[in-house]
Amino acid sequence: MSTNDPLVIGGHQFESRFILGSGKYSYELIDSAVNHAKAEIITMALRRTSIAEENILNFIPQGTTILPNTSGCTNAEEAIRMARIARELSGSDFIKLEVIPDKQYLMPDNYETLKTTEVLAKEGFIVMPYVLPDFNIAKQLVDAGAAAVMPLGAPIGTNKGLSNKDLIQILVDEIDLPIIVDAGIGRPSQAAEAMEMGVDAIMANTAMATAGDIPLMAEAFHLAIEAGRKAYLAKPGRILTKKAAPSSPLAGVSLG
Repeated sequence: MSTNDPLVIGGHQFESRFILGSGKYSYELIDSAVNHAKAEIITMALRRTSIAEENILNFIPQGTTILPNTSGCTNAEEAIRMARIARELSGSDFIKLEVIPDKQYLMPDNYETLKTTEVLAKEGFIVMPYVLPDFNIAKQLVDAGAAAVMPLGAPIGTNKGLSNKDLIQILVDEIDLPIIVDAGIGRPSQAAEAMEMGVDAIMANTAMATAGDIPLMAEAFHLAIEAGRKAYLAKPGRILTKKAAPSSPLAGVSLG
């Protein structure tokens, strides 16, 4: 995208609107996926920074912004502790906040997420909370100091797309923070649809990890996200609910 249309999160500007997950594929594919996706931000789970084993930080291309997450945390206390450790290990103030006590459907706990955001924002973190798309909790996250709101499109890992489209649209229309759809986006076409709604960015992981060709799928997502953003900025034409409209002028044309 043009540099005059940056994605701004916590005062930091990015040209790419594709945030790439890294949790489900091999380290050897990370560099290729990042480059094909043209991604400038990549997530990092704390468990993938083991000193004893290969460290994911060694495989992330230079210049890429690291977005640690609090994957595995079930309450505010755990998430706060993990965020602090992640900052020490990665050197990044960014944190993707995940507080998920539910192990069956993997639904985030919005209340615990809000409590965690209040603490971490005061400590200087750039907090990007993952939540169920709820207008009231989103407003409270703004007040708590969140840098973005990351509503789920569909349950994690399902690739179902925009199951929560109407609720996400409310956040796009009413919340004065970047709205980044996270979880559930499984196809480039779904990413483009979300971007056409006015969503600010897309976070995807499973869609890449379960694809037959990870780098090629990453590139497809990049193109779809860019196309969706351009379509949104172009302001798509109206939709007719009744009858039809000719694509060429009919004035002076005899239909007899």
